[in-house]
Amino acid sequence: MRAIVVKSWLKGPGDMEVTDIPMPVAKDGELLVKVDSAGVNFFDVLMIAGKYQIKPALPFTLGAEFSGTVVKISPSDTRFAVGDRVFGSNVTGAYAEYIAVPSIHCFPIPSALSFEQAAGIYITYPTSYAGLVLKAKVQRGDWVLVHAAAGGVGIAAVQIAKALGAHVIAATGSKDKFDICRQQGADHCINYHDADWTNQVLKLTDGKGADIVYDPVGKVEESLKCVAWNGRIVVVGFAAGAIEKVATNRILLKNVAVTGVYWGAYALNEPERIPEVWDALFKLAEDGLIRPVVFQPIFHGLDQVKDALKAITHRETYGKAVVKLSEYSKL
Repeated sequence: MRAIVVKSWLKGPGDMEVTDIPMPVAKDGELLVKVDSAGVNFFDVLMIAGKYQIKPALPFTLGAEFSGTVVKISPSDTRFAVGDRVFGSNVTGAYAEYIAVPSIHCFPIPSALSFEQAAGIYITYPTSYAGLVLKAKVQRGDWVLVHAAAGGVGIAAVQIAKALGAHVIAATGSKDKFDICRQQGADHCINYHDADWTNQVLKLTDGKGADIVYDPVGKVEESLKCVAWNGRIVVVGFAAGAIEKVATNRILLKNVAVTGVYWGAYALNEPERIPEVWDALFKLAEDGLIRPVVFQPIFHGLDQVKDALKAITHRETYGKAVVKLSEYSKL
């Protein structure tokens, strides 16, 4: 089968190659899934360079999110059957025509979602729900400032915060992305490249500031200028490329709580919260309050994964970038 295999640390997506490798063999407790679509993530760029917090042993097949069709199950598996549509995640293996993945890492695709939509929800939506609900304790009427609001976790955060009754300020790096944020429920949009963007937040909140700041970019230091008393800042990632050093006196003076969210670590540290989060997300989806947004045009074929990653790196995408594999896969 065809796959993107990382054999040595790479400088960037342009150095990736598609190669032929044996089809994976599903072990006991695993599913063998024919990949239809794969979700593209910024951390893929870090992983191929050996700069991500998770460093798989070389060589490895890149890719963490997928959707597809079950082609083989374990005899002991009672959750799935051959032919089921599933979505899931694994540390590696998604940029391939087939993936062997633990059954517990997979869920049935809701009937209202396409393969493309399902390919990108495993990381973005639970990350945003955990950040806003489990960590920031969002309440109806809160002002929520979402940085990188047009990105994968950003759009998920906008939708979830709005569904839970918050006022949402969407912050993006370009006015060109305001429309997509408004379509997902944002009440106000600002450009965080504007010199006075923190003053804009204060003006929108009548001087109070944002109750919650959801930050996948690395804007904690600046956001402290426009966070409310008793505000909560959720550190989600560092898309800007640098890990911040924050003046902690500002945290003290405003009685602010700064917290991180790492959804991938819940399986190890708080596995009991995982069903809680997914049950809540499936209920919101069933009620039509959240719906995955897939960047258009969709990328096609493993050869275009590098193009998708370059587009994310250059901030040219919105929602979730997805690579469609199905029409290229053969058993």
